[in-house]
Formats: sequence, structure tokens, C-alpha cells
Amino acid sequence: MQMNGTRQLAATPEQAWQALNDPEMLKACIPGCDRFEAVTDLQYAMGVSIRIGPVAAKFSGTVTLADVVPPSSYVIHFEAQGGVAGFGKGSSKVQLIPNDQGVELQYQVQSHVGGKLAQVGQRLIDVAAKSLAEDFFKRFEAKLAERLQSEQLGSGLLAGVDASKKTASGSSANTQDGLFGIPRWGLYLAAAVAAGLVIAFAPASGT
Repeated sequence: MQMNGTRQLAATPEQAWQALNDPEMLKACIPGCDRFEAVTDLQYAMGVSIRIGPVAAKFSGTVTLADVVPPSSYVIHFEAQGGVAGFGKGSSKVQLIPNDQGVELQYQVQSHVGGKLAQVGQRLIDVAAKSLAEDFFKRFEAKLAERLQSEQLGSGLLAGVDASKKTASGSSANTQDGLFGIPRWGLYLAAAVAAGLVIAFAPASGT
């Protein structure tokens, strides 16, 4: 099976690259994934439950990165075993191309399945693969947006704290210009932390 696609991301190549190399991010975005752990710097062990037509099984396998050129591209080699359900293996080339809107993610996948999976028919496999890819990218885009918004809040928070420290050094009265005696910068800190928690735990769109 071969599948090509592109995805526009509202991020810099560096931000997208970090997300694509974050095991926890990938675990949260891969449909049915319950394990995605680093074995080495370039290899990950994963477990995922999927259904293709009448065949449903849990697969265990490895994902290995090659030809790594940060923050632009890499090649993913993967293989997984699902017992009597069959197996899957293949590779995917991923590229990040910067543009005026952020970065375009391009991917080219080549894969092969065997066992019961191969018996369900190529059409069902193609439909399921495209659906899983679409689901993954919807989750990935939502999680990436959450991460970037959280980082922006963090940057703004640090800037606000630095500014408040400079103001506090000039006037002790200003440090108490808040609510119930709490310094104003302390209220900003609490508000930023609360907003960050809401963003972190809000359900991603498309899930």
C-alpha cells in the first residue's frame, strides 16, 4: 500500500519537529495507542489496538528513525505483530517545508500487511489507513495548538514576572496593589497557571 499526503501546520519547523519527536505527544495522537516508549534515541517500542473490517487485534512493534535531518526530515521504519491477526511493516518519509502560513508536513508511506489483515481486501485496508491517518493528524494539530498556546502563556508569564520585579524594586506600595493583599503580579501568575491547566486538560478537537 502507498499513501501520500500533506498537512499545513500553524507552527515553525522547530516546533513541529519537537512535537513529532515527543513520545507522549505521539502516544496521545495515534488512534488506539497505549504504549509509545523510547528504547534508544532513534527507536521506539509501541503498542496499538486497531480494527480493519472484521479483524481487530492489538499490535506490538517498533518504530525506528533513519536519515534524520533536524528540523526538516526523517524516515520512519516500522514493523508490528498482531498474532493470528497478522503483521504490518513499512516505511514513511516525513518532511517539513516552511511557508508563509507556518510549515507544511509532507509524508509518503509504503507498507505491507500479512495474515488475516491481508485477507480483508485492499480496499478496506486503504480506507482504514486513510481514516487512521486523518484521525492522527486531527489530534496532532489540536495537541500542537495546545502546546504552542501554553508556551505563549509561559513566555508572557515570565515577561510579566520580570517586569513586576523591576516595578517592585522602585515602590513597595505597588507590590501590594492587588486583591486581599496579594501582589498584582501574583494574581497574574495564578490566572496564567489556571489558564494553562484548562488548556492542558481540555479535550482535543476531533477526538
